[in-house]
Amino acid sequence: MRMYSKFFALALGIAAIGSPMSAMAREAPATPMVAVGSQYDTTHVYVAPAEVDRFVDSFLGTFGGQSTRQGIATVTPTPSSTSTQLLQTPVGTVSLFGFRTPVPHPFGLERTGYLVTDLDVAVKAARASGADVIVDIFPDPIGRDAVVQWPGGVNMQLYWHTTPPNYTPFQTVPENRVYVSSDRADAFVKSFLAFSHGKVASDARQAPGVEIGRPKDSYRRVRIESTFGKLTVFVTDGHLPYPYGHELTGYEVANLADTLAKAKAHGVKVLVEPFSSEGRESAMVEFPGGYVAEIHAGAAR
Repeated sequence: MRMYSKFFALALGIAAIGSPMSAMAREAPATPMVAVGSQYDTTHVYVAPAEVDRFVDSFLGTFGGQSTRQGIATVTPTPSSTSTQLLQTPVGTVSLFGFRTPVPHPFGLERTGYLVTDLDVAVKAARASGADVIVDIFPDPIGRDAVVQWPGGVNMQLYWHTTPPNYTPFQTVPENRVYVSSDRADAFVKSFLAFSHGKVASDARQAPGVEIGRPKDSYRRVRIESTFGKLTVFVTDGHLPYPYGHELTGYEVANLADTLAKAKAHGVKVLVEPFSSEGRESAMVEFPGGYVAEIHAGAAR
Protein backbone atom coordinates (compact mmCIF):
# COMPACT_ATOMS: atom_id res chain seq x y z
CA MET A 1 0.00 0.00 0.00
CA ARG A 2 1.15 3.57 -0.67
CA MET A 3 2.14 4.25 0.59
CA TYR A 4 7.70 24.35 4.78
CA SER A 5 8.14 29.31 1.67
CA LYS A 6 6.21 32.19 0.90
CA PHE A 7 4.04 32.19 -2.13
CA PHE A 8 5.40 33.08 -5.51
CA ALA A 9 3.87 36.52 -6.16
CA LEU A 10 7.15 38.46 -5.88
CA ALA A 11 8.94 36.02 -8.16
CA LEU A 12 6.38 36.68 -10.87
CA GLY A 13 7.18 40.39 -10.88
CA ILE A 14 5.11 43.52 -11.11
CA ALA A 15 3.08 42.27 -14.06
CA ALA A 16 1.55 39.51 -11.99
CA ILE A 17 0.82 41.42 -8.82
CA GLY A 18 -2.75 42.18 -9.76
CA SER A 19 -3.53 38.75 -11.18
CA PRO A 20 -6.21 36.46 -9.68
CA MET A 21 -3.65 33.74 -9.04
CA SER A 22 -1.30 35.99 -7.05
CA ALA A 23 -4.30 37.24 -5.07
CA MET A 24 -5.14 33.63 -4.22
CA ALA A 25 -1.60 33.11 -2.96
CA ARG A 26 -1.77 36.18 -0.70
CA GLU A 27 -5.14 35.18 0.71
CA ALA A 28 -4.35 31.50 1.27
CA PRO A 29 -4.13 30.42 4.91
CA ALA A 30 -0.73 29.51 6.30
CA THR A 31 -0.40 25.75 6.78
CA PRO A 32 2.58 23.53 7.67
CA MET A 33 4.68 22.08 4.87
CA VAL A 34 3.95 18.33 4.73
CA ALA A 35 5.20 17.30 1.27
CA VAL A 36 8.16 14.93 0.99
CA GLY A 37 8.99 14.68 -2.72
CA SER A 38 7.51 14.05 -6.15
CA GLN A 39 8.96 10.52 -6.29
CA TYR A 40 6.45 9.61 -3.57
CA ASP A 41 3.46 10.71 -5.67
CA THR A 42 1.87 7.48 -6.85
CA THR A 43 -0.97 7.18 -9.33
CA HIS A 44 -3.63 4.76 -8.06
CA VAL A 45 -4.54 2.21 -10.70
CA TYR A 46 -7.31 -0.33 -10.18
CA VAL A 47 -7.56 -3.30 -12.55
CA ALA A 48 -9.32 -6.65 -12.48
CA PRO A 49 -7.21 -9.40 -10.87
CA ALA A 50 -6.89 -11.22 -14.19
CA GLU A 51 -5.34 -8.09 -15.74
CA VAL A 52 -2.75 -7.36 -13.05
CA ASP A 53 0.18 -9.24 -14.60
CA ARG A 54 -0.57 -7.95 -18.09
CA PHE A 55 -0.68 -4.40 -16.80
CA VAL A 56 2.62 -4.79 -14.96
CA ASP A 57 4.37 -6.23 -18.02
CA SER A 58 2.94 -3.50 -20.24
CA PHE A 59 3.68 -0.54 -17.96
CA LEU A 60 7.24 -1.61 -17.17
CA GLY A 61 7.82 -2.62 -20.77
CA THR A 62 6.84 0.87 -21.86
CA PHE A 63 8.67 2.96 -19.27
CA GLY A 64 11.27 0.65 -17.70
CA GLY A 65 11.69 0.29 -13.96
CA GLN A 66 10.69 -2.40 -11.51
CA SER A 67 7.90 -3.71 -9.34
CA THR A 68 7.76 -4.65 -5.71
CA ARG A 69 6.55 -8.16 -4.93
CA GLN A 70 2.81 -8.59 -5.16
CA GLY A 71 1.06 -8.99 -1.83
CA ILE A 72 -2.52 -9.58 -0.74
CA ALA A 73 -3.79 -7.19 1.91
CA THR A 74 -6.64 -5.13 3.31
CA VAL A 75 -5.87 -1.54 2.40
CA THR A 76 -9.23 0.02 3.30
CA PRO A 77 -10.77 0.76 6.72
CA THR A 78 -13.55 -1.75 6.08
CA PRO A 79 -13.14 -5.43 5.12
CA SER A 80 -11.73 -6.01 1.62
CA SER A 81 -8.98 -7.91 -0.12
CA THR A 82 -6.69 -6.80 -2.95
CA SER A 83 -3.35 -7.51 -4.49
CA THR A 84 -0.96 -4.60 -4.07
CA GLN A 85 2.33 -3.69 -5.68
CA LEU A 86 4.32 -0.58 -6.46
CA LEU A 87 5.56 -0.05 -10.02
CA GLN A 88 8.49 2.36 -10.00
CA THR A 89 9.73 3.79 -13.29
CA PRO A 90 12.02 6.74 -14.13
CA VAL A 91 8.98 8.78 -15.24
CA GLY A 92 6.31 7.92 -12.67
CA THR A 93 5.09 5.49 -10.04
CA VAL A 94 1.90 3.45 -9.89
CA SER A 95 0.22 1.90 -6.86
CA LEU A 96 -1.53 -1.06 -8.45
CA PHE A 97 -4.60 -2.73 -6.96
CA GLY A 98 -6.42 -5.86 -8.10
CA PHE A 99 -9.37 -6.18 -5.76
CA ARG A 100 -10.58 -9.71 -5.04
CA THR A 101 -13.63 -8.26 -3.28
CA PRO A 102 -15.95 -5.39 -4.20
CA VAL A 103 -14.12 -2.07 -3.75
CA PRO A 104 -15.47 -0.18 -0.71
CA HIS A 105 -16.69 3.34 -1.49
CA PRO A 106 -15.08 5.83 -2.14
CA PHE A 107 -11.93 3.88 -2.97
CA GLY A 108 -11.16 3.67 -6.66
CA LEU A 109 -12.18 7.31 -7.10
CA GLU A 110 -8.97 8.76 -5.65
CA ARG A 111 -6.46 9.60 -8.36
CA THR A 112 -3.18 9.67 -6.50
CA GLY A 113 -1.42 9.10 -3.20
CA TYR A 114 0.86 11.75 -1.66
CA LEU A 115 3.40 10.82 1.03
CA VAL A 116 3.34 13.33 3.89
CA THR A 117 5.66 13.96 6.81
CA ASP A 118 2.89 13.65 9.41
CA LEU A 119 -0.59 12.42 8.51
CA ASP A 120 -2.41 14.10 11.40
CA VAL A 121 -0.81 17.44 10.53
CA ALA A 122 -1.49 16.90 6.82
CA VAL A 123 -5.19 16.15 7.33
CA LYS A 124 -5.55 19.23 9.53
CA ALA A 125 -3.77 21.30 6.88
CA ALA A 126 -5.97 19.92 4.12
CA ARG A 127 -9.10 20.84 6.07
CA ALA A 128 -7.72 24.34 6.76
CA SER A 129 -7.03 24.70 3.04
CA GLY A 130 -10.60 23.89 2.05
CA ALA A 131 -10.58 20.13 1.51
CA ASP A 132 -13.16 17.68 2.79
CA VAL A 133 -11.84 14.60 4.56
CA ILE A 134 -14.02 11.91 2.99
CA VAL A 135 -12.16 8.96 4.54
CA ASP A 136 -10.74 9.78 7.94
CA ILE A 137 -7.39 8.43 9.08
CA PHE A 138 -7.11 4.65 9.18
CA PRO A 139 -4.24 2.15 9.52
CA ASP A 140 -2.94 0.00 6.69
CA PRO A 141 -0.36 -2.81 6.85
CA ILE A 142 2.61 -0.42 6.54
CA GLY A 143 1.34 2.92 7.79
CA ARG A 144 -1.70 5.21 7.87
CA ASP A 145 -3.91 6.79 5.23
CA ALA A 146 -6.75 9.25 4.62
CA VAL A 147 -8.66 10.39 1.55
CA VAL A 148 -9.45 14.06 0.94
CA GLN A 149 -11.59 15.80 -1.65
CA TRP A 150 -10.65 19.22 -3.03
CA PRO A 151 -13.13 21.78 -4.35
CA GLY A 152 -14.33 20.55 -7.71
CA GLY A 153 -14.60 16.94 -6.58
CA VAL A 154 -10.92 15.95 -6.91
CA ASN A 155 -10.10 13.02 -4.62
CA MET A 156 -6.56 12.30 -3.41
CA GLN A 157 -5.13 9.95 -0.82
CA LEU A 158 -2.59 11.09 1.77
CA TYR A 159 -0.34 8.45 3.25
CA TRP A 160 2.40 7.96 5.83
CA HIS A 161 4.69 4.96 6.30
CA THR A 162 5.81 3.57 9.64
CA THR A 163 9.27 3.03 8.10
CA PRO A 164 10.06 6.07 5.93
CA PRO A 165 10.56 5.02 2.29
CA ASN A 166 13.58 6.11 0.28
CA TYR A 167 12.86 6.28 -3.45
CA THR A 168 15.13 7.49 -6.23
CA PRO A 169 14.00 10.84 -7.70
CA PHE A 170 12.36 10.69 -11.10
CA GLN A 171 14.25 11.43 -14.29
CA THR A 172 11.20 13.45 -15.33
CA VAL A 173 8.40 14.42 -12.96
CA PRO A 174 4.96 13.15 -14.01
CA GLU A 175 1.98 15.44 -14.37
CA ASN A 176 -1.13 14.93 -12.27
CA ARG A 177 -3.96 15.88 -14.67
CA VAL A 178 -7.08 17.31 -13.01
CA TYR A 179 -10.29 18.30 -14.80
CA VAL A 180 -12.56 20.81 -13.06
CA SER A 181 -15.39 23.14 -14.00
CA SER A 182 -15.00 26.90 -14.39
CA ASP A 183 -17.30 27.24 -11.36
CA ARG A 184 -14.79 25.53 -9.05
CA ALA A 185 -11.41 26.02 -10.73
CA ASP A 186 -10.28 29.05 -8.71
CA ALA A 187 -11.41 27.41 -5.47
CA PHE A 188 -9.49 24.26 -6.34
CA VAL A 189 -6.32 26.18 -7.23
CA LYS A 190 -6.49 28.32 -4.09
CA SER A 191 -6.98 25.29 -1.85
CA PHE A 192 -4.29 23.16 -3.45
CA LEU A 193 -1.75 26.02 -3.43
CA ALA A 194 -2.37 26.59 0.26
CA PHE A 195 -1.92 22.91 1.07
CA SER A 196 1.02 22.16 -1.23
CA HIS A 197 2.91 25.45 -0.76
CA GLY A 198 3.17 25.38 -4.53
CA LYS A 199 3.24 28.04 -7.23
CA VAL A 200 1.39 28.66 -10.45
CA ALA A 201 3.87 28.02 -13.24
CA SER A 202 1.40 29.23 -15.87
CA ASP A 203 -2.26 30.18 -16.25
CA ALA A 204 -3.24 30.08 -19.93
CA ARG A 205 -6.76 31.47 -20.41
CA GLN A 206 -6.79 30.57 -24.13
CA ALA A 207 -4.90 27.27 -24.27
CA PRO A 208 -5.20 25.32 -27.55
CA GLY A 209 -8.31 23.15 -27.54
CA VAL A 210 -6.46 20.37 -29.38
CA GLU A 211 -5.07 19.46 -25.96
CA ILE A 212 -8.55 18.32 -24.91
CA GLY A 213 -9.62 16.91 -28.25
CA ARG A 214 -11.32 20.12 -29.49
CA PRO A 215 -8.92 21.69 -32.03
CA LYS A 216 -11.31 24.49 -33.03
CA ASP A 217 -11.77 25.72 -29.45
CA SER A 218 -9.72 27.02 -26.54
CA TYR A 219 -9.86 26.41 -22.81
CA ARG A 220 -8.13 27.46 -19.58
CA ARG A 221 -5.09 25.51 -18.40
CA VAL A 222 -3.35 26.11 -15.05
CA ARG A 223 -0.01 24.44 -14.33
CA ILE A 224 1.06 24.13 -10.69
CA GLU A 225 4.44 23.03 -9.33
CA SER A 226 5.17 22.03 -5.74
CA THR A 227 7.26 19.61 -3.72
CA PHE A 228 4.48 17.09 -4.35
CA GLY A 229 5.25 17.34 -8.08
CA LYS A 230 3.50 18.76 -11.14
CA LEU A 231 -0.24 19.25 -11.44
CA THR A 232 -2.16 20.56 -14.44
CA VAL A 233 -5.70 21.84 -14.07
CA PHE A 234 -7.92 21.54 -17.14
CA VAL A 235 -10.79 23.99 -16.78
CA THR A 236 -13.53 22.93 -19.18
CA ASP A 237 -17.26 22.95 -19.85
CA GLY A 238 -17.28 19.16 -19.60
CA HIS A 239 -17.82 18.68 -23.35
CA LEU A 240 -14.92 16.27 -23.62
CA PRO A 241 -14.46 13.69 -26.39
CA TYR A 242 -13.19 10.32 -25.24
CA PRO A 243 -10.65 9.69 -23.74
CA TYR A 244 -10.03 13.19 -22.36
CA GLY A 245 -10.85 13.39 -18.66
CA HIS A 246 -10.27 9.68 -18.15
CA GLU A 247 -6.50 10.00 -17.84
CA LEU A 248 -4.99 10.57 -14.41
CA THR A 249 -1.33 11.20 -15.23
CA GLY A 250 0.87 12.54 -17.99
CA TYR A 251 4.31 10.95 -18.37
CA GLU A 252 7.22 12.90 -19.86
CA VAL A 253 9.62 10.84 -21.97
CA ALA A 254 12.71 11.65 -24.04
CA ASN A 255 11.30 10.39 -27.34
CA LEU A 256 7.58 9.95 -27.86
CA ALA A 257 7.83 7.82 -31.00
CA ASP A 258 10.22 5.36 -29.36
CA THR A 259 8.05 5.12 -26.25
CA LEU A 260 4.90 4.51 -28.26
CA ALA A 261 6.66 1.77 -30.22
CA LYS A 262 7.54 0.04 -26.94
CA ALA A 263 4.01 0.58 -25.67
CA LYS A 264 2.40 -0.99 -28.75
CA ALA A 265 4.74 -3.95 -28.51
CA HIS A 266 3.45 -4.52 -24.97
CA GLY A 267 -0.26 -4.42 -25.73
CA VAL A 268 -0.95 -0.70 -25.27
CA LYS A 269 -3.62 0.93 -27.44
CA VAL A 270 -2.96 4.38 -28.86
CA LEU A 271 -6.25 6.24 -28.37
CA VAL A 272 -5.09 9.64 -29.67
CA GLU A 273 -2.25 9.73 -32.18
CA PRO A 274 0.64 12.13 -31.49
CA PHE A 275 -0.09 15.84 -31.90
CA SER A 276 1.92 18.99 -31.13
CA SER A 277 0.87 21.95 -29.00
CA GLU A 278 2.91 24.74 -27.41
CA GLY A 279 6.24 22.92 -27.37
CA ARG A 280 4.89 19.53 -26.46
CA GLU A 281 4.19 16.43 -28.51
CA SER A 282 1.52 14.28 -26.87
CA ALA A 283 -0.48 11.08 -27.28
CA MET A 284 -3.15 9.32 -25.27
CA VAL A 285 -2.91 5.60 -24.59
CA GLU A 286 -4.72 2.79 -22.80
CA PHE A 287 -2.85 0.05 -20.95
CA PRO A 288 -4.20 -3.48 -20.43
CA GLY A 289 -6.81 -3.33 -17.70
CA GLY A 290 -8.19 0.00 -18.94
CA TYR A 291 -5.73 2.53 -17.44
CA VAL A 292 -5.69 5.64 -19.64
CA ALA A 293 -2.62 7.90 -19.62
CA GLU A 294 -1.09 10.79 -21.51
CA ILE A 295 2.51 10.51 -22.72
CA HIS A 296 4.46 13.55 -23.92
CA ALA A 297 7.87 14.79 -24.96
CA GLY A 298 9.31 18.14 -25.98
CA ALA A 299 8.29 18.85 -29.57
CA ALA A 300 11.06 18.65 -32.15
CA ARG A 301 12.33 22.02 -33.36
